[in-house]
Parts: sequence; structure tokens; C-alpha cells
Amino acid sequence: MERIALVTGGTRGLGLAIAEALREAGCRVAATYHHDEAGARRMAQETGIAVYRWDVADAAASRDGVARVGAELGPVDILVNNAGITADAMFHKMSEEQWWRVMHTNLGSMFNVTRQVIEGMRERRFGRIVNISSVNGRKGQAGQCNYAAAKAGILGFTKALALENAARSVTVNAVAPGYCDTAMVAEVRPELLQAIVAAIPVGRLGAPADIGRMVAFLAGKDAGFITGATFDVNGGQYLA
Repeated sequence: MERIALVTGGTRGLGLAIAEALREAGCRVAATYHHDEAGARRMAQETGIAVYRWDVADAAASRDGVARVGAELGPVDILVNNAGITADAMFHKMSEEQWWRVMHTNLGSMFNVTRQVIEGMRERRFGRIVNISSVNGRKGQAGQCNYAAAKAGILGFTKALALENAARSVTVNAVAPGYCDTAMVAEVRPELLQAIVAAIPVGRLGAPADIGRMVAFLAGKDAGFITGATFDVNGGQYLA
């Protein structure tokens, strides 16, 4: 049976690796994006993955977007809440705009998108929800109070939603990636990046495919007895 998977922020970076892993697992995949129209269209042509543009920080846009996915592909069986942004600053210099922009996108989207699929999953008695947190949501990071707070909030959301829906065969788990070889990490200053890699016991950045494989497993039939859990995929940088 072909499952319909929706990956927010799924046209680049970790989201793209997740979308491709789900496609390879036999899912029909939809990926959302917000800004890079040309990049998203190019990705769709290269991969065959359907792309949809909306801002996951916007509740009405998320409602309409998920409805479009449902009408064109079918009801969403697998949701990966991956979309996220950064707006780094030391807290004593952080603006309200920086705080709320990150909170609305990274944490508010958990409600905006998941609320649109959860009732259908419960009715069909099947669902897989995987929420992408971060190593910095686990351990904190100077200059990222907004990001760390949002990513830590995802973990509480995951546990509570898992308890509410386990009896309906809807599992909810989180993945907390460490530093991976993505465009976002590539923007880090070379000397800081060198220090980051030195702090990773396996001695390298993660590959986006490392995260994709973890998510694909949690979205599959063999993960039906796993719910409410957080999986650290960080090369040993942080051990819970």
C-alpha cells in the first residue's frame, strides 16, 4: 500500500534527504517550501517529488496547503515536521522579531500542520509523525535561545501527542540531528566549524542521508511499537 508522506521544508538540506529516503521506501512524497521557488521546481523535476509552497508559520496557509495535498495526492499518512529557521543573537541583544519569527516557524508549525492531519490519521487508525528537533534543543547553545527553546518545545509536544494517539496506532517520535553537512552549516565561520567537528566523537559532520534513514525507519511499518521517543543522531556529540 502506497503511503502519502508530507515533509515540511522538504526541498533542500535535511528535508530533501528525508523526502528522498521516504520516496525510496515506497512512499508518495510531497514537500513544502516557502521562499526558493526556482530551487523547489528544480528539485521536483530532478526527483519527481511533488512540491507545495506555503508558510508553515501561517495557520490558514497550512490548512489550505494540506487540503491541496490531500486533494491531489491523498490523505497524509506520514508527516515529517522538518521546516525550521534560525535568527541567532545573544539573548540580551535579541529582538522581539527574531524571537517570534523562530518560535512561530519552528514550534508554531507543529500545531499548524499537525492539526490538519491528526484527525484523519486517528480515523484511519494509522499514522506516523516525526518531528525534527536538534542537538541544540537537547543541550542548548549560546546565541540560540530562540532556536533552542523552540526545538526543546518540540520534544514535549512529541511526548504529549504520542500519549494521546498511541491507542489509535498513530506514532509520534522526534529526531534530534547534530551538525550535518548542509548549506546552513556551511555558512558557519571556518574556525568555528573546525571547533564543531573537533567536538564530534565520530570526527565528522553528519550526512543528510543519516537523518533521512532514521526518519524513514520511524515512518515504516517496523516502527509501530516506537512512540514518544527522541532519537539523537549526532555522532556522539551529546549523549542524553
